[in-house]
Amino acid sequence: MVRKVEFVDTSILCNLLDVPGRNQDYEAVARELKEKRQECDLILPITAVIETGNHIAQLSDGRVRRDRADKLHALLELVITGRAPWVLHTVEWGEDFLHSLLAGAGTGTPFSDHVMAKLGLGDLCILAERELYRTRVVNVEVGIWTLDTQLRSHS
Repeated sequence: MVRKVEFVDTSILCNLLDVPGRNQDYEAVARELKEKRQECDLILPITAVIETGNHIAQLSDGRVRRDRADKLHALLELVITGRAPWVLHTVEWGEDFLHSLLAGAGTGTPFSDHVMAKLGLGDLCILAERELYRTRVVNVEVGIWTLDTQLRSHS
């Protein structure tokens, strides 16, 4: 049986942390997390952490910004201690990563064409992280858990 792994996109992380303006599916995502934990292994790409932190930093209400920053902090502490529902995926931003990014991260479409189709650099980085994972781990089905229709088309 092939093991199933899914990379957690920023759209999912923002919903789970209830980031205002990015939490439209909070309840459904929370329910789906319980199912996903039974079905597959979840991987948190560093790109999703960075993007989520940026979305939190842009919140206009300082109290909400602090609360969500504290929630992200607590979640990352769970990752560090191995108690989170996923593991962190780290990548080296070296030549191999940049080559993968510019080549379209295994999609067959180069970086500039993705940008013209409005696929953001963060999403492309998640695709590149997924491709690097695929090169290191065999006999695994690798997908992306996302609410983003553009990114989902490549998962």
